[in-house]
Amino acid sequence: MTDIILHNLDAILADRLRRVAEARGWSLQRTALHLIESGLFVVEAEMVGRFNDHDADALQEAIAALQEIPSDPGFSLIGRAEPQEAPKPRSAGPDLSGLELLEEFRPRTPDSA
Repeated sequence: MTDIILHNLDAILADRLRRVAEARGWSLQRTALHLIESGLFVVEAEMVGRFNDHDADALQEAIAALQEIPSDPGFSLIGRAEPQEAPKPRSAGPDLSGLELLEEFRPRTPDSA
């Protein structure tokens, strides 16, 4: 591993680095490496959510094109459902409303004719 040599650190930053090293029981070398890696992870995570210039330009063009679409009542309703009435409350017992249909299809016996 390449040695990390830090030149021209201001006194406050060098003191902070020493305090972290002492608190962790690490060498200044290991502490500096750890802090550089940690800082890189933070900066890289911030960069992930950003568009590059080409993507940002394409997005701006798409937004501008969408803003040029005239207001159309049919188009503006795409994906929206009409409000529906709330269902009527059910009775506490079982639903027997279809039982009369069963009477029509029951085979007739000579006694029931």
